[in-house]
Amino acid sequence: MSPHTKHRLLLLLPFTIFLVLAAYFAIGLTGDPSKLPSNMINKPVPEFALPGLDGGPGLASTDLKGQVRLVNIFASWCAPCRVEHPLLVRLAREEGITIHGIAYKDKPVDSQAFLDSLGNPYTSVGSDRDGRVGINFGVYGVPETYVIDKEGRIRYRHVGPLMAYDMDEVILPMLRELAK
Repeated sequence: MSPHTKHRLLLLLPFTIFLVLAAYFAIGLTGDPSKLPSNMINKPVPEFALPGLDGGPGLASTDLKGQVRLVNIFASWCAPCRVEHPLLVRLAREEGITIHGIAYKDKPVDSQAFLDSLGNPYTSVGSDRDGRVGINFGVYGVPETYVIDKEGRIRYRHVGPLMAYDMDEVILPMLRELAK
């Protein structure tokens, strides 16, 4: 191989690396971020016991057994949580869905003010001030919503704000099926 050919190949190397990286990131960006994998699917909820807000009932892993439940992880400082909140309120009031909340890395007074101003769809809210319970659930960020079956196993995880489509097409049918 001549020195001139070697020089050309060396010049093509950065361009080739760029193309490979660009293709890798382009493929990664086409995925649905609400479909992030979770190694907790079909596993029991992690054991925990969280204090409540403003003297209200807290939340423990033992509360998530016996019937199908929805667990929503939220924070007062989370803008997408405000977007999904009216849907959660409607589900609790109109559909009679039992929803438990986990206030993630939030001051209890701020979480309570959030619920006082927007409505409280939760049967109980646990205050996860240091985020340890969220980490044990595998939370990437808030909001996240989990469907828990009667045995206390995580059956579904939704990352990001819930929209009507998510509820109507995925979560409500799953809740009905698991309740049988």
